[in-house]
Amino acid sequence: MRNIITIIFGSVLIGFAYNFLLIPHKILSGGLSGIAMMLGIITPLNTGLLYFVLNLPLLIIGYFKLGKRFIGYTILSVIVLSTSLYIIPVYELSNDPILASLFGGVIAGVGVGIIFRASGSSGGFDIIGMLLTKKRDFPLGSVISGMNAIVIIISGFVFSWDAALLTLVSIYATGKAIDLIHTNNLKLTVMIVTSKGDDMKDKLFSKLYRGITIMNGQGAYTGEERKILITVITRYQLSEVKNTIREVDPHAFVNITETKQVIGSFNRG
Repeated sequence: MRNIITIIFGSVLIGFAYNFLLIPHKILSGGLSGIAMMLGIITPLNTGLLYFVLNLPLLIIGYFKLGKRFIGYTILSVIVLSTSLYIIPVYELSNDPILASLFGGVIAGVGVGIIFRASGSSGGFDIIGMLLTKKRDFPLGSVISGMNAIVIIISGFVFSWDAALLTLVSIYATGKAIDLIHTNNLKLTVMIVTSKGDDMKDKLFSKLYRGITIMNGQGAYTGEERKILITVITRYQLSEVKNTIREVDPHAFVNITETKQVIGSFNRG
C-alpha cells in the first residue's frame, strides 16, 4: 500500500510539473512524455491521452522483461500521470521560462525518482533505462538523459532553438534529480572490525541478501583478536547496516567507502 501511495504521489507531482511549468512555455521533458507534450501542443489531442497511447508498446515489452509487479506499478503510474495531465489545467505558474525549465525539471525528476524507489516507473524511456541498469551499473538519470537528444532536436525544429535549449536544461535537471533520489546504482564497501564476528555475521545475514568476507585480525596496540567483516551494499541499505552494527557491537570500528565498480557476483536488487 505504501508503494502504491508513493507512486500515485510521484505521478501527480510529474503532472503538476508538466502542466504548470513546462508546457506553458513549450518546454518538453525527455522521452515519450516529451513527444506526447509536443503533440499535445501542436494538435488538439490531450497530452495525457497521447502519453497513455504511446506507452502501450513499451508496457507490453516490459511485461515480459521486467516482471509483473514492476509493470503493474508502471501501469498504475502511467494511468495516474495520464489522468493528471488530463485533469490538471495548463497554467503558467512562472513567467520566466528559465526558472520554469529548471524547477519543472527538478520537480519532475523528484517524481520519477520516488516512483523508481517504490519499484515502479513512470513509463516511456524509463522502462528502457531500467532494462539497461538491470544489467550494468549505469546512473539511471544519466542513461535516460542520454536517450533524449532526439527530443531536443525535434523541439528546435518544431518550436524554436531557445525552446530546445530550455528543454535541454529541463532534461538535465530531471536526470540529476533522479540520480539524487534513486541511488541504487551507488555501492558502498563496509569494513567492520569487531570482537563479535560470529554474532555480527549472523545478524547481517538475517537482514541483508549480501555476501560477507571474514578475515582474522589483531589489534596492534592491544594485541586482542578481532574479526574483520567486509561486504558491499547499496546506498539504500546503509541505514539498516549501521543500525545492525550498533545493535550487535556498539564499539565496533567501521569504515565505509564509496565503491566505483563491482565485478563478479553481486545482487543488484
